[in-house]
Amino acid sequence: MPDVETVQQITATYRRLDNRFGGGHVREGIVRFLSDEVAVRIGGKYDINTGRRLLSAAAEATQLAAWSSYDAGMHGLAQRYMIQALRLAAGAGDRALGAEILAAMSHQAAYNGAHVEAVDLARAAGRAAVEAGVAAIQAESAVLEAQGHAVGGDSVSCASALSRAEVIFDKADRASDPQWIGYFDEAYLAAKFGQCFAALGRGEIAQRFAARSLDMDGGEYARGRQFNLALSAIAHAQVGEIEQSAHVGMQAAGAAEGLTSMRSRDYLLDIANRLSKHVGIPSVRDYMERVRPIVERL
Repeated sequence: MPDVETVQQITATYRRLDNRFGGGHVREGIVRFLSDEVAVRIGGKYDINTGRRLLSAAAEATQLAAWSSYDAGMHGLAQRYMIQALRLAAGAGDRALGAEILAAMSHQAAYNGAHVEAVDLARAAGRAAVEAGVAAIQAESAVLEAQGHAVGGDSVSCASALSRAEVIFDKADRASDPQWIGYFDEAYLAAKFGQCFAALGRGEIAQRFAARSLDMDGGEYARGRQFNLALSAIAHAQVGEIEQSAHVGMQAAGAAEGLTSMRSRDYLLDIANRLSKHVGIPSVRDYMERVRPIVERL
């Protein structure tokens, strides 16, 4: 059990670093940890209970390797780590973690525009979450299903899934949640709602959720705050509020300074593309100049 706790604590440390600094900062470290330490422990001898706990801890570490690879733009590698993490979670009999890994796979699929796959994976995650009895993951799965529908342009199915997510989230008892789902709070849910409406071109609604998403711990979740600022800037651009979009975009650019994240770069480029027709406006020119060196670094 001390070995299991070691793996869990080191993984938790890497997760905090990932949230604060981005996947590019931690990916090599967590991969090296998997290879040099986790693999050695899995190859040891242990009783059934310890073995299950160890496999679950290894699955959690492997999922983080996948997530940091995804954030670093290494999508094929991330998918391979996700599949390996899913196998480890299955070996451990950890249905809750298996559901979370499927949800992460849906998240990546939606980001890459594979909306059918995103919906299928989110639904699979939801079924696993029901079996595990973890309402927070059920709500997460529902909002990720909504995002898949939004990416595919299906506003009716998106609205239905969002409504389901909200109902489940409001009724969820979070006291017994696994510690690794602690990030899934009201601010995170609002961000997902905002992303869905932005994907559907409903900037006026996305704005409201983007504002609510910024009610978060911007220190612990620095990358998430940068994403949410970018979402707000995109929503402003969608409704024609160009100067406000550039202003918030500047904040998003500043928040990206300490990050190494390809997703952060992509969001900044999305804002730049939306503002590119308005380079005659001084605030837009300021944004373009501000973001150029950041994008090149990322």
